[in-house]
Amino acid sequence: MMTDENDSTDYSQTSFLSNLDVKVQKVFGDVSIDKRRLPTTKLDKRGIPAYVAEWAIDMIAPGKGLLTNEQTNKIRDWANRYIPGPDESKVIQNRLLNGDTVKALTSVEVDISLTRRLQDRAAQLKLLQITDALIADGIVDKYPDLLKQGMWGVVELISTPDGVSVQSFHPMQATVDLTLFKQARREFNLKEWMYLLMTSMGYDPTYFSEEEQIYTLCRLLPLVQKSMHLIELAPKGTGKSYFFENISSRVRLVSGGNISPAVLFVNNASGQWGLLARYKVVVLDEVQTLKFEKPEEIVGGLKGFLANTRLTRGGLHESSSDCSLVMLANILLDTHQNPVNTPVIKELPVFMQETAFLDRLKGIIPGWKTKKLGPESFAKNVGMKADFFGDALLSFRDDLEIDQLCSRRIRLTGKKYKRNSDAVQSIASGMMKLLFPHGDVSDEDFNHYCVRPAKQLRQLVWDQLFMLDAEYRQYDSNIQYEVLPG
Repeated sequence: MMTDENDSTDYSQTSFLSNLDVKVQKVFGDVSIDKRRLPTTKLDKRGIPAYVAEWAIDMIAPGKGLLTNEQTNKIRDWANRYIPGPDESKVIQNRLLNGDTVKALTSVEVDISLTRRLQDRAAQLKLLQITDALIADGIVDKYPDLLKQGMWGVVELISTPDGVSVQSFHPMQATVDLTLFKQARREFNLKEWMYLLMTSMGYDPTYFSEEEQIYTLCRLLPLVQKSMHLIELAPKGTGKSYFFENISSRVRLVSGGNISPAVLFVNNASGQWGLLARYKVVVLDEVQTLKFEKPEEIVGGLKGFLANTRLTRGGLHESSSDCSLVMLANILLDTHQNPVNTPVIKELPVFMQETAFLDRLKGIIPGWKTKKLGPESFAKNVGMKADFFGDALLSFRDDLEIDQLCSRRIRLTGKKYKRNSDAVQSIASGMMKLLFPHGDVSDEDFNHYCVRPAKQLRQLVWDQLFMLDAEYRQYDSNIQYEVLPG
């Protein structure tokens, strides 16, 4: 189906990938990296996500290709000095008590206390198991994200009579110019660009068919689109959570534990806003195993949030958020690799099977239609660094030009339902931001790579609604659309 520009060159797979590596390095320069570098260093085993690890690798041993033994040893020596292990927090705290200045790579999140008795800022340094470090006003003013989802960087710590103090903070930062990013897309044909996106996600694109690549790329939709609420249903081992935990500090993956209204929405006692207010994307992993406290209150709050971005709890606090909510769930498959249960959402928590809840979701990603991951399925070529890639994707949330174009060009036909129209247009816009951010797309490719997947994801939601509630059967069972000329 690939009909994009410059796609007629007949490469062998090896030469194609080799030439693509050269092109990626030429076009993206310092924000590209050989994805084989990270596994060599084992930094991902030290409790830091890939977007932090790749930043550290390039800071310590910049260059192209695989790491040499000397570079690998240099990175490991640096990691031993600056990345604390889970059993080293007390050793570091003892060094501080002895008067040492300690430098460490960690995530930093700042809480504010405005009680009458105590008004101050407290920094949480999670890798160091320090929850109440002092931090200078200037640092917080310079990096306001410390007050939201937190930031990763190198801190310099000392012990003072008032407690541990953050003396300096050097964050990892990626500079994104969206105009240049769009221009860079023009240097690649569609197959090359899809391979680059897959590689940047951490996957080996040659492991997947084109159709599987499209479904995998749908995981990027919540980053590029505001309020892109999705469920992915898949068997174990398809890498549903792998991408989300390694892409950006603005994406929060929640695995296991209790989920309460205070965690999601707002803590009425302290006034602190929850995850949906502080992050761009919140991902609930393995939703069947999560323990939801006060599920009636959670589903009521989520319905309002999913429908109109409104965040509130008991009317005491109110705000809005364009955060995208993603839910990941494992499902059982039959011998033909199709879902065992009908409807397919049958294995979700009961309150998530309500049609009023499902209707507010944009789509269902059919993860059962992609291969399970194995040792050979991870990236082996040059891609964009994870920190740059994540920030670039998130930058598209405020780019409304493509949203407006899709709104004009996509029309549902027959007896149409408004939420179906909104969902198809929004997903198609997200796919265009991913695959054709430069805006240069043929009518055929726009339909095949943007609108068709959008219809498929929303159709899966519509199928469940149509099956579960007769109210929806006044509309056509199959979502039909037309693409108007550009």
